[in-house]
Amino acid sequence: MYRVNNLLQTSFCVRSSFASCKRLLSTKNPKHHSNKYEFRKINKLLVANRGEIAIRVFRACTENNIRTVAIYSAEDEGQLHRIKADESFKIGKGLAPIAAYLNIPEIIKVALKNDVDAIHPGYGFLSENGDFAKACEEAGIIFVGPSPDVIYRMGNKLNARQSALDANVPIIPGTTEAVEDLNAVREFVKEHGYPVMLKAARGGGGRGMRVATKESELEEAFQRASSEAKAAVGDGRLFVERLVSQARHIEVQVIGDHYGNVAHLYERDCSVQRRHQKVIEVAPATNLDPKIRERMTADAVRLAKLVGYQNAGTVEFLLDDQGRHYFIEVNCRLQVEHTCSEEITGIDIVQSQIKIAEGARLADLGLEQDQIKIMGAAVQCRMTTEDPGNNFTPDVGRIDVFRSAEGFGIRIDSASAYTDAVISPFYDSLLVKVIAHARNHQEACAKMVRALQEFRIRGVKTNIPFLLNVLQHKQFLEGSITTSFLDENPVLFKFIPAQNRAQKLLSYLSEIMVNGPLTPLGTDIKPMDIKPELPHVKKREIPNGWRQVLLKEGPHGFAKAVRRHPQALLMDTTMRDAHQSLLATRVRTRDLKKSAPFVAKNFSQFFSLENWGGATFDVALRFLHECPWERLSELRELIPNIPFQMLLRGANAVGYSNYPDNVIDAFCQMAVDHGMDIFRVFDSLNYLPNMKVGIDAVGKANGVISAAVCYTGDVADGTRTKYNLDYYINFVDELVKMGIHILSIKDMAGLLKPRATKMLIDAIRQKHPDLPIHLHTHDTAGTGVANYLAAFEAGADIVDVAVDSMSGMTSQPTMGGVVAALQNTKHDTGLNMDKVNEYSAFWEQTRLLYAPFECTTTMKSGNADVYKNEIPGGQYTNLQFQAFSLGLGSQFENVKKSYIEANQLLGDIIKVTPSSKVVGDLAQFMVQNNLTAKDVRERAEELSFPSSVVEFMQGQLGQPHGGFPEPLRTQMLKGKKKIEGRPGADAIPLDFDKIEKKLQEKFGEDIIRKCDVMSYVMFPKVLEEYIDFKKQYGPVDLYPTRVFFVGPRLNEMMDIEIEHGKVLHIVVMAIGELMPATGEREVFFQVNGQLRSMKVKDKAALKDHKVHPKADKNKKNQIGAPMPGQVLDIKTKVGDTIKKGDTIIVLSAMKMETVVKSAVGGKVKEIHVQIGQQVQGDDLVVELE
Repeated sequence: MYRVNNLLQTSFCVRSSFASCKRLLSTKNPKHHSNKYEFRKINKLLVANRGEIAIRVFRACTENNIRTVAIYSAEDEGQLHRIKADESFKIGKGLAPIAAYLNIPEIIKVALKNDVDAIHPGYGFLSENGDFAKACEEAGIIFVGPSPDVIYRMGNKLNARQSALDANVPIIPGTTEAVEDLNAVREFVKEHGYPVMLKAARGGGGRGMRVATKESELEEAFQRASSEAKAAVGDGRLFVERLVSQARHIEVQVIGDHYGNVAHLYERDCSVQRRHQKVIEVAPATNLDPKIRERMTADAVRLAKLVGYQNAGTVEFLLDDQGRHYFIEVNCRLQVEHTCSEEITGIDIVQSQIKIAEGARLADLGLEQDQIKIMGAAVQCRMTTEDPGNNFTPDVGRIDVFRSAEGFGIRIDSASAYTDAVISPFYDSLLVKVIAHARNHQEACAKMVRALQEFRIRGVKTNIPFLLNVLQHKQFLEGSITTSFLDENPVLFKFIPAQNRAQKLLSYLSEIMVNGPLTPLGTDIKPMDIKPELPHVKKREIPNGWRQVLLKEGPHGFAKAVRRHPQALLMDTTMRDAHQSLLATRVRTRDLKKSAPFVAKNFSQFFSLENWGGATFDVALRFLHECPWERLSELRELIPNIPFQMLLRGANAVGYSNYPDNVIDAFCQMAVDHGMDIFRVFDSLNYLPNMKVGIDAVGKANGVISAAVCYTGDVADGTRTKYNLDYYINFVDELVKMGIHILSIKDMAGLLKPRATKMLIDAIRQKHPDLPIHLHTHDTAGTGVANYLAAFEAGADIVDVAVDSMSGMTSQPTMGGVVAALQNTKHDTGLNMDKVNEYSAFWEQTRLLYAPFECTTTMKSGNADVYKNEIPGGQYTNLQFQAFSLGLGSQFENVKKSYIEANQLLGDIIKVTPSSKVVGDLAQFMVQNNLTAKDVRERAEELSFPSSVVEFMQGQLGQPHGGFPEPLRTQMLKGKKKIEGRPGADAIPLDFDKIEKKLQEKFGEDIIRKCDVMSYVMFPKVLEEYIDFKKQYGPVDLYPTRVFFVGPRLNEMMDIEIEHGKVLHIVVMAIGELMPATGEREVFFQVNGQLRSMKVKDKAALKDHKVHPKADKNKKNQIGAPMPGQVLDIKTKVGDTIKKGDTIIVLSAMKMETVVKSAVGGKVKEIHVQIGQQVQGDDLVVELE
């Protein structure tokens, strides 16, 4: 009667004998239909399918009072189709997921056991299997579809082609028999040439189809098509046809009864296809000549009548650009896109199928041809769980959020589309069918676009961005597309990725709640639960300030105006150096912006604000996950009246490397474009050639050049001759020759004393009376205010202060102290002390948010020993903190002593980042290894010094005043190359366009901006990690500071404004117990009143949980899985030498096979997977040497 063939993965599929097929092929005239057909009422119907189509049939049954039965595999236990049915039964024990739905004997057994009257096959699986229809017939069960004879004849593509010839329907040249080997395909190619289409002989819903355009593609195409066909329908045989390009794919919906009557429900255009699978279908076909429509529908009906077609089916054609149509195949089943025909005709095709199966005539159902009319236009989109940004690789996992579209003219057919649904890799990637119906094609497209934009799906990727691109493309809207439409329009594959802000933000909170802070905290002290506030300021309340002078007069005029100004000018460092010295540079843009309008309104007299550059640049990216360029432009928007100042490390910009000169030029120009005004240009060794690069770059960008002389030593101490008054005066002379606008004295360690301050500034003022002088110091010893008073008396114009609550110790002197000290004098700043106090109160509270980084945890006061150790302010704090965190707090005094020795060993150098780091590294090296200065000199050749020390000795930072200490330099270098002169002088200019292209290829064109390219040039790895973090966790800068660092409390309400007028109301409800099987915990949220949850790997638990290694994307020798799936085949072995582009493994997911090729050549070191193994995206599969 029928037999079971054990195929790939034990896919059960029954086929008719060769003799019966031969008999059907030889049939010239169809069996005449009897006018008598026994009517059989269907009371219970089983759907031999799953998912969306099963539910679609169930609904039709319920509307006709028919009881429904579902079958499901073990993998589908949680699927809705099982629950929607009145009864459901598990099948396929021990079988592969697809094989369960191909097991004819078991399906028949379930039907008989449960008194089923009829079986509907849906589409796919056994829907076009004649043996299944025959098995139903022999078991006395109604098969809702064509008769077995018709399926044998038309379900097989070769038989169908012969029938088309018999019906005088034009066909495409192709093989007359199914082929099972490659040689038969090559014989066809010899006669007809390339390109050719390989198709599953028994259908496959787009699977089992491959195109070969040349000989080199043929073998791979044959293997993949045959393998997919076997997996999909249990038969790997193929047939071959000449490929007709530049054609439209048009299909005619037909329906016939058991009495020889056939009607058509007009046509659908299915030309939008990917991987030979339809993606978007429209009905009726747009811009179709009525005469062509009439010919195609007539051919479809004639063919159906010839073979005695019963029930619903589709006759498919290709229509070329000459208006000639060619028969492709007949689908002896319900099509996925049947919904389009239903919408434009008002006919329920599934209900019609069932009633015809019972014995109804077309006339009884109102399906006579003259009664079927076209009403409007319909568009169907197949929303799939595929990632369009990753070559449409199938995505699997849990749907964390599902919000559907609805509204007039929109129909949704789905099954697995709901929150918490799990998308498995075992079946088709179809998630939702969305159907839009309107008066015409353009209106239907508009409705569809609106509907797709309403969907919110998180947890798995979908093809919505791609669908939207197609639907809004002019060519598609005009209706003039062919099957080459996608290939000819690569713009369709450029996507604006969904922001997914809410989901990403929840992911960040979940990670913190389960695994702790993602930004390393300095101490265990928690941020205070406080919300500092300042009075609201309207933009019109902000007065003009010194920036308006700069914009009007330019840098030179600005400098003259500053010099003419009779009162003392202040620069506020609160937004940069102050928190760098006191709070490890961790203050976020969010909190800086809170105070910005208040500062703009009340301190317009400020000379400038130091708010950018230096360490803030990389810390913003590395630890705060913020873009420093955005910080600059956002602050500029809020503070339009006060000049901004930044710290520029000469030839190093804000980085720590030597860059080509064009990098410094481009950096300074970009900084100006983002709102920077004044550049304090310095070099950590006072090395003039390095400084000239920065000075020239600022000048080209039309910025204010504030060149800095870094101060060390003591000009008032006659015994210290290396850095005496003559040294500084000569250095200033050279700076003036370079065309600077302002001179800055950078006393980074706070070594100036009032007498030295007066001597130094007076000497400079006498020599350069028109040069504005700007003094910067740190208040480590507590003498800062006294130094500033002396500076103003000696002729200084500007000094640096920090607001009171952010001043003192290693920060700058107190703003309020300086303002008060100068009141009622000729240097009176004119600042309102009440406003200073209000400003200070805000930062006093804000500082509590940064308690984990508070320097006062270890540093309780200033210390005058800085005059001996000369440790810069910010470094003093860091060194002390490091000593305490390593349990070496008691040894900090030793570190300070060693710092003095290390400085002398290196030649008594200028100490400011990065040269200060060199001294600090050497000092810590000495303490850790219990070395004295004598030990270092005697054992230099055998010791392994820190890399920063070696690079300094090479000359990577430039040439120190007085030269390098010998023979220590030579001994430390151990033969390494010495650099004489400016380190970056011979560097080849960087190609920014090339770098931008590289980053865009890696992260996407929509992600990478010009400023990101510059950030990458400064800190390559940091920028890449920042982008990856943003992709994973979204705009975390929107979180309040306490929440950002340590997360919220349970049941704490948060309002997060993701954009103007859009607020997320978030509450963390609970954290679930550990799931031992996965090592995960589930975090539950309420977002805008709706329950959401996120699953997070518990890193502590994962230590005991075996996890497959992931491929490191930065290592080209590690090849990862491009998508989740099952390993079907491994094409290489350990020891093989492979070339770039060689196939290494074959993956299968959602019934689609993907060939994984090596991106590089090399020798196979290890294979990390085996055939049959399930892998996740990015799992390491092959490792090369």
